[in-house]
Amino acid sequence: MNILITGANGFVGSALCQATWPANTLVLAAVRSEDAISACPSHVKPLVIHSLFDLVQRTDILSQIDCVIHLAARVHQKTETFADSLPAFLELNTFATAELAKAAVKAKVKRFIYLSSIKVFGSTSTEQHSFNELDPLTPDDPYGYSKQQAERLLSVIADNTDLEVVILRPPLVYGPGVKANFLQLLKAVQAGIPLPLAQVNNCRSLLFVGNLIDAILTCVTHPSAANQIFIVSDGEDISTSDLLNRTGLALNRPTPLFPLPLSWLKVLGYCTGRTSQVDRLLSSFSTDSGKIRKMLDWQPPFTLEQGLLATVTWYLQSQQR
Repeated sequence: MNILITGANGFVGSALCQATWPANTLVLAAVRSEDAISACPSHVKPLVIHSLFDLVQRTDILSQIDCVIHLAARVHQKTETFADSLPAFLELNTFATAELAKAAVKAKVKRFIYLSSIKVFGSTSTEQHSFNELDPLTPDDPYGYSKQQAERLLSVIADNTDLEVVILRPPLVYGPGVKANFLQLLKAVQAGIPLPLAQVNNCRSLLFVGNLIDAILTCVTHPSAANQIFIVSDGEDISTSDLLNRTGLALNRPTPLFPLPLSWLKVLGYCTGRTSQVDRLLSSFSTDSGKIRKMLDWQPPFTLEQGLLATVTWYLQSQQR
């Protein structure tokens, strides 16, 4: 089997390239330069491309592929406004995705796995409801909207061609190599910074990168995955305060949390220009991954505890380099 991975040098893509693949599998890792991907197993070969639109033209490559795993995406940059960034999100996350799927159809690729996002549901849920695949899509930022539109176009392609499309919707993914907000959380806990989050009792779903990789590998070959949408998570929801405490335990550093009314925290977020960051810390975002467990008989191989320990171990080792 021949596999093509886009976004192969990203957080998830790098972990996927290092995964244990079935025998006689050739993995092509699409990157912008061979230096962008290193220390890969012998069955993983770099494919240098300038952009996804260039890859669309590579019929010589696509005609040899059995399954495309499309991970490449544009994520929000701190310095840009949402309104100004929408065209850029749509260009890469929506239109380039659709063009790649159309090219896969022409090349007679059998399966197309698309890494979408739980952000197609928006940014929050209630504590009483966990999002499932039947819930309406209500994205509230350009990233989530671009992912929703990509899903829509891929569904049309799947309905009208022989291409088997599989869409995965993960929540926040963490693990060795994680960046952005989760990395900042690790740094804050290690530094022993007192945090006013002791009263935060929200409910959020997470996904360890090792569990996501296992779900992707399952979807590559499982016949029942064809033309399905799956929410994937660790299956254990956690509050922000509990996450901080458990991270502190893994780091062997007590987490000094103190109580502050949630209304005060929201005011502080507004006054410091960090409303979105504070909202993520305080709000709930729960998901139900029951469908993939039942339909594909999939179970996450790692618990939340194991995922946090692996992440912390990587983080401490990275500090020593």
